[in-house]
Amino acid sequence: MRVIKVGGNQLEEPEFRERLASIIAGLPGPMILVHGGGQAVDEIQVLLGSEPEKVQGLRRTGPEALRAALMVLCGQLRAQLVAALMRSGIRAIGLSGFDAGMIRVRKLEHPTVDLGFVGEILKVDTELLRWLLDAGLLPVLSPLSLGLDGQIYNVNSDNVAGAIAEAMGANELAFVSDVSGVHRSGRLVPQLEISQTEILIAKDEIRAGMVPKVRAGSDALRGGVAQVRIVDLPGLASDGGTVLTAEGP
Repeated sequence: MRVIKVGGNQLEEPEFRERLASIIAGLPGPMILVHGGGQAVDEIQVLLGSEPEKVQGLRRTGPEALRAALMVLCGQLRAQLVAALMRSGIRAIGLSGFDAGMIRVRKLEHPTVDLGFVGEILKVDTELLRWLLDAGLLPVLSPLSLGLDGQIYNVNSDNVAGAIAEAMGANELAFVSDVSGVHRSGRLVPQLEISQTEILIAKDEIRAGMVPKVRAGSDALRGGVAQVRIVDLPGLASDGGTVLTAEGP
């Protein structure tokens, strides 16, 4: 069983969606797809009168940012992704973390700033996901999730993918990015021990949106996920990218 997380920036491109769907159609086994919103959320947020702001790869989510996330992640972007998958012969269904209370969260407390409506995952209920997989469907999830207080929260999609992979006992968690993996000095790192990730983050060799990916992947490995990869589309199709490992060979 495989969990694939796809960033939002590329999903705005029709050619990327069609290629992604074609690759997924050729992969074996049941899958769950988690997607972000990226620049599409930024654009709607600006139209709503709020400037996008990121803190260590996490979107600072005030009321306007949350409205933008709801409009994009539960609207056009997800619909376009599900339609592309259907055109490749995949029976896909669009959901969000708050549907059926699949993902329950609390407000994430950051040590230096108020992130607003950003959630920290407490629990993943896998019953609905397992039922959908047994029915031959591919769940396509946005990361918006339900707080214990009844509020909808924005959750980093990398963290959602990692938590789902761990809860489902996935064989693989793949983060599909616009880069081929983790790079050092301009070269791809084919294998990276999770014990080294915080050192590289402190040195600013892993930065911005790659930070939540390696952290979510590290947590997933510690939680029992068999393999974690950070890849681009060609890497997803060819077992390329950076493989995170719990320990050295």
